Amino acid sequence: MTISERLFSIMQKKDISMPELSRRTGISRHTIFDWHRRNTNPGSDKIMVLCEALEIMPEELLLGQAANEPAEEQRDISLGDFELQILEICRGFSDSKKRRLMAYMSMLQNMKE
Repeated sequence: MTISERLFSIMQKKDISMPELSRRTGISRHTIFDWHRRNTNPGSDKIMVLCEALEIMPEELLLGQAANEPAEEQRDISLGDFELQILEICRGFSDSKKRRLMAYMSMLQNMKE
């Protein structure tokens, strides 16, 4: 399922129309309609705005997985100094900043080197 398919599925579940999403996000109705009609995905600059308007975590929109659902594969990992430093910094973030960071990391993960 693509991001746009997830977006419209979530909108349907939450009974949010395209005009209502436009009002909540400031994204033009035309742009939202194009995502639906052409089955194209929103740009990375719109993901967090959409998530905030839909009151969902980025994982749900980007990956189709709610933040509280366990990942399909749980890995046993040992954290190095760098990872521990990142975690320590993240602990001080607000929920909003954490959601933005997760969206950014998801986008980075999907980028080609």
